[in-house]
Amino acid sequence: MAPRQRKNENMGSSSTITTRSSAAAAKVTQSSARKAKTTNPSVAADPRAPKKKKAKTTNTKKKAKGPRAPQQPAEPEPAVLEGSKAIVIEHCNQCNSFKTRALQVKNGLEKGLEGVNVVVNPVKPRRGCFEIREEGGEIFVSLLDMKRPFTDMKALDMEKVISDIIEKFE
Repeated sequence: MAPRQRKNENMGSSSTITTRSSAAAAKVTQSSARKAKTTNPSVAADPRAPKKKKAKTTNTKKKAKGPRAPQQPAEPEPAVLEGSKAIVIEHCNQCNSFKTRALQVKNGLEKGLEGVNVVVNPVKPRRGCFEIREEGGEIFVSLLDMKRPFTDMKALDMEKVISDIIEKFE
């Protein structure tokens, strides 16, 4: 229901029209009152944004500025002994279950094979990937683009995978 109209002192029809138009111009709402309170003339006159505070650092030591050492290549090569074979285990960093299985395979292969170098994630791994391969050669297990809950990888029997790889090398 609409609020009742106020009676004007001049009961004339022309004066009510002018009064309504001036009342509409002077009408104060909650939002306009809030804006009027928060508007600060000094801020409006200064168009610059306020300065941001610097983040505090926990390291109190200052770094010595000097000539920088040349950067190493983007793709570090795994340390492989000449004459020995290397097995690369690439696992995603998205979930800890990848890491536990990769370490299980690495420990099993190092115990089962002598003279084989096992490298875990020599370069940045692909997302949703679990792959066991010989360096520059045969791929033993390749599970790519897996989505959660990673049922393909969790269904693998890691002991069987380890024993199969050991048999291929012997």
